[in-house]
Amino acid sequence: MASRLRRALLAALVTASVVAPLVGAAGPSEVPAPAPVALGPVRVAGLEHRYAANREGIRAAEVMAARHGDRKRARALWKMREASRHFLSFDGRNGGRAVEVYGDLKRATHIAVLVPGSDTNLETYGRFRDGALALSRQLGRSTAVIGWLGYKTPGTVAPEALTTGRAAGAAPRLAAFVRELNAATPRARISLLCHSYGSVVCGRAARGLNAADIVLYGSPGTGYEDARQLHTRATVWAGRGGNDWIGGVPHVRVPLPGTTIGFGTDPVSRRFGARIFDAGDVGHSDYLKPGSVALASMGRIVEGRDA
Repeated sequence: MASRLRRALLAALVTASVVAPLVGAAGPSEVPAPAPVALGPVRVAGLEHRYAANREGIRAAEVMAARHGDRKRARALWKMREASRHFLSFDGRNGGRAVEVYGDLKRATHIAVLVPGSDTNLETYGRFRDGALALSRQLGRSTAVIGWLGYKTPGTVAPEALTTGRAAGAAPRLAAFVRELNAATPRARISLLCHSYGSVVCGRAARGLNAADIVLYGSPGTGYEDARQLHTRATVWAGRGGNDWIGGVPHVRVPLPGTTIGFGTDPVSRRFGARIFDAGDVGHSDYLKPGSVALASMGRIVEGRDA
């Protein structure tokens, strides 16, 4: 059985290696953008200035994208710079990075940080935002939701989606951001909600993280054999929808020259040791859809209630 799983994973890697160059030849990383606005650490007292500065940064990126002839990127950025949008940071280069607040961060007693998985960039940002908005509406006024697109996510059919390489680069940034939140909102209860490859990022960032919960959903694994290896005081949760294709991914780690592919133990297995929450029958991209069991369960976790 182990041999068959390894062969399946290797076949997936070969397929991704062939397909990724074809689908990614003209990817979003090629759209030019200016350097981001220079801002210091997040501070509650300066939020309005920060939001305004990033709005101007998005406007500059929109102008550059339009001049480049990329109407799709320019249209996405035009939507992002609306006066009602609140960005803690923005960088339009190399696929794009954006950290957006939904709700009132100044008054929030609970904060949910969403960490996205593969194929999340400025072109696909709308679906990431839809999930964040749905969670924000589920939780109410005392909770702020933060969509943390703080790293270059791998493509679903790219070789990088099968290794921890992108996660290794993203994890220090996520850990630093959570430390900023701890300093800016010391009384708030912080939960990380980590989707798909984002759960690999959260796994790498977990050690010593000052958070109440780390929620893994639609996860292929974390790169660790069990939750204890995350070395975190946070409660580690895991859930998977009944129609999520990620459940069919082989949960193994295969050493290859120069790298390891696969992410090890299934997070919803008893062996991993996470607390399991009910995700209903959702598919891989539907965990934060309004009315879903998964959304209700994760909302309860963020509020500090039993899921």
